[in-house]
Amino acid sequence: MIELFNPTEIEQMRPAGRFVADVLTALRAKADVGVNLLDLDALVADMIAERGATSCYVDYHPSFGAMPFGKVLCTSVNDAVLHGLPFDYVLADGDLLSVDFACSVDGWVADSATSVVVGTPRPEDLELIRTTEVALEAGIAAAVVGNRMGDISAAIGETARAAGLSINLQFGGHGVGRTMHGDPHVANDGRAGRGLPLKAGLVIAIEPWFMHSTDEIFTDPDGWTLRSADGSRGAHSEHTIAITEDGPVVFTARA
Repeated sequence: MIELFNPTEIEQMRPAGRFVADVLTALRAKADVGVNLLDLDALVADMIAERGATSCYVDYHPSFGAMPFGKVLCTSVNDAVLHGLPFDYVLADGDLLSVDFACSVDGWVADSATSVVVGTPRPEDLELIRTTEVALEAGIAAAVVGNRMGDISAAIGETARAAGLSINLQFGGHGVGRTMHGDPHVANDGRAGRGLPLKAGLVIAIEPWFMHSTDEIFTDPDGWTLRSADGSRGAHSEHTIAITEDGPVVFTARA
């Protein structure tokens, strides 16, 4: 079911967005060569407890997951491109880290992701990250009343193709509200002018994620982490936004 939220509810969602943004800002500062993924997860668990928030991930067990997720962060490194289950891994020089985080504050959910290179970056990794960010900006710009869902998807897809990238459509954005994942699905490619009409009060997460040289993925033995089929690296950018009469509101914008 697709929900539309009234202006009062939209305002009530802002604190969740601010908290998620603050967490990702702290993670970008903390992620460095020599830092363990489990320490990043523990840091955020402490931040959640201090805020009185609720993790959306710990008990999350959709059909594509082998078991409840059990951690508060998705930490995807290099060829791990989505849903990375934190484990005992120390970040090395040049690692491309994507972090995805969602939680509930006062009953409202926000969801966001960012990618960063620790240590010495490869230029092609920085370009890949930038492409996801540009695609996210393009998708948000298309999220206006009177457009259709296909306009968001097409804007993302056009950005990827302009960079010479192929696009995986198995996972994409989604509705957000009282729960982390709801309708509608927001594909990372599509046809402009097609699909669901965009109306004020619709709250969605837009999340382009791309890989260097493939659109194929497989699931790690941990039952969660998705990796590129050819070992190429991936990057991921995501914001939770509300569509309003005055344009898109980005709840998870970082300072």
